[in-house]
Amino acid sequence: MSGATTAARLAELRRELHQKLVQALDYGAAEKLEREVLVSSCEARARALAQDLGRDLAAGERERLVSGVLDDMFRLGPLEPLLADDEVSDILVSGPRKVHVERRGVLEPAPVEFRDEAHLLHVVQRIVRNAGRRIDEKSPMVDARLPDGSRVNAIIPPLAVDGPQLSIRRFPRRALTIERLVELGALAPASAELLRGAVRGRLNILFAGGAGVGKTTLLNAASSSLGPRERIVTIEDAAELRLEGEQIVRLETRAANIEGVGETTTRDLVRNALRMRPDRILVGECRGAEAFDMMQAMNTGHEGSMTTLHANSARDALVRLESMLAMGGFDMPVAVLRGYIASAIHLVVHLARLPDGRRVVGEIVEVLDVDDHGVRVEPLHRHRLAAVREGKAEGRFEATGAEPTFLEHLRVRGIELDRRLFAAGALPGGSGA
Repeated sequence: MSGATTAARLAELRRELHQKLVQALDYGAAEKLEREVLVSSCEARARALAQDLGRDLAAGERERLVSGVLDDMFRLGPLEPLLADDEVSDILVSGPRKVHVERRGVLEPAPVEFRDEAHLLHVVQRIVRNAGRRIDEKSPMVDARLPDGSRVNAIIPPLAVDGPQLSIRRFPRRALTIERLVELGALAPASAELLRGAVRGRLNILFAGGAGVGKTTLLNAASSSLGPRERIVTIEDAAELRLEGEQIVRLETRAANIEGVGETTTRDLVRNALRMRPDRILVGECRGAEAFDMMQAMNTGHEGSMTTLHANSARDALVRLESMLAMGGFDMPVAVLRGYIASAIHLVVHLARLPDGRRVVGEIVEVLDVDDHGVRVEPLHRHRLAAVREGKAEGRFEATGAEPTFLEHLRVRGIELDRRLFAAGALPGGSGA
């Protein structure tokens, strides 16, 4: 048989095996079984049926047939092999036969497909249901989390014109450390030392960048320098941060239920966190009115707090923060808002994606004060792109020569940063992760 004929034959056998397995299932007895026992029982039954239905198939093909049916019944169908691939960082489904994945910063088609739109919708609903959420015409979009911590966004008609859309952001099974990010070339060793000192010295840090550049990954890596006995409260839409310590409190927002009540926003959780005696507050992403509460926390004794924000540069991040405060309904003069930001944020770390897909710390800037043009910053470290040859980006990390004003602040806390970290010139390091 040709490849196309074989694929069609396997697809037909898969549908038939699924139908026979469902017909043979005793639902009354199944409800009383633990999930593992039920899956094991169905697997044995599926193997027997596959042996009978696919006599002309090779052993490997029958195995894939059984695995595919069990994935459809108990797991996430065609997505299972992608979720098992540690190199896949994003899974993007825009149609039954339009599945793409990101590996090492590059999007590529995935060799999997759904039977039809109904099959895709079934998988979306299973993901959402298992996360304790719901998705239907009244609530056609949802954010959720898979058991392994992967972040899921789903949107269906009528909002999604061309059918269900599914996006899954995956995270390494083991959180990346600062040392590992240096090995991967995402930042220079000198920048890593600067970040470790800034975290230990309780500077307030804003991690900025576009979607998927690794803001949360770097925040998580930098947080390894937090004191083991500090009380840390994390606030996220979908819990991704994996911190270690004796006093880690993880809070997660909640969407409104079908009656439209019960919503808990990031701002609600930030306000509540202030009553929990935190040493530091880590907010997964600032995107609205909670920015004011976050600035308030940073300005009122919760030094060393960190958050992320979408922006095209470090300077743009501060402008966007200013806009969020203004749009949040805070009736203050612009100069006051800018002063509030300048006194709250000490360091902005901007991450960028190189033309070949690799990700780097594009710049680290110190926030100084306010002048007539806005919040004033001083770049300390940056990545300079030199050229793109044969599809590969070439560049280097460098120090600007500016020495940060917070060195004395760190010194009195027992943290000495070598001034040579800031001497103008190239910094050793790779060129992108």
